[in-house]
Amino acid sequence: MSSFILTLSCADRPGIVAGVTTELFGLGANIAESNQFWDRDTGKFFMRIGFTAPDGTDKEVVERALKPVIERFEMKTAIVDEKRVPRIVIMVSKFDHALLHLLYQIRVGWLRAEVAAIVSNHDDARAIANAEGITFHHLPLEKGKKAEQEAKVLEIIKAVDADLIVLARYMQILSDQLSTRLFGKVINIHHSFLPSFKGAKPYHQAHERGVKIIGATAHYVTPDLDEGPIIEQETARVTHAMTPDDLIAVGRDIESRVLGRAVKIHLENRVMLNGHKTVVFA
Repeated sequence: MSSFILTLSCADRPGIVAGVTTELFGLGANIAESNQFWDRDTGKFFMRIGFTAPDGTDKEVVERALKPVIERFEMKTAIVDEKRVPRIVIMVSKFDHALLHLLYQIRVGWLRAEVAAIVSNHDDARAIANAEGITFHHLPLEKGKKAEQEAKVLEIIKAVDADLIVLARYMQILSDQLSTRLFGKVINIHHSFLPSFKGAKPYHQAHERGVKIIGATAHYVTPDLDEGPIIEQETARVTHAMTPDDLIAVGRDIESRVLGRAVKIHLENRVMLNGHKTVVFA
């Protein structure tokens, strides 16, 4: 059997589910999972269907079968053949905890992905890449040469045919041009529970304010710094007795988990963009 995932969005109206499932039935498909959501504020309908089809059925056959219903409801759709292993590029600076967590989860099979390249503006992660047999690209960011550095990043992304770019504590801001060009394909982990304590040293800011909860946020990158659609978040309780270093230690753990979950649900096509928000089918 061949396995596929269909995601779709369109203006809500009667008959969408019936139309899609009827075409899948005609294809001989068997629906394994189905999730849907109607956003009453915008009037948009979102759906994710996982299904199997008879041997020999490829993506093009599925697209042809669904074309009538797609056109009738003016749907925005994506069809993914699950036999293809997603390819990711991980970008990192000096902090390697999120990178190591992703590599471990891939190694044990919790994350189904292939790391096509590791890119860094520092050389610190080269040993990790070498140990994992992953191509490492050291692209230092020199003053006044950001555009040149990002052009090289884009070349790598294209060359390896990456499905997703993961900023695993990559401590550089992507330009508006690159953020716009790769919108929906770049996930960042922000070391605070957005929108609080943005910028440098968020854990020190949190400590100075005596917070009782800290957290991390994984979101899609946009030209608006740290304002992209949120995919996943997590918090942890802290106390007045904890030092900034204690908060950093707790935060590292949260960041790694949140980024891992965000990457997983993205690669499983469970995240759909809904304006400035996301629809996440768990």
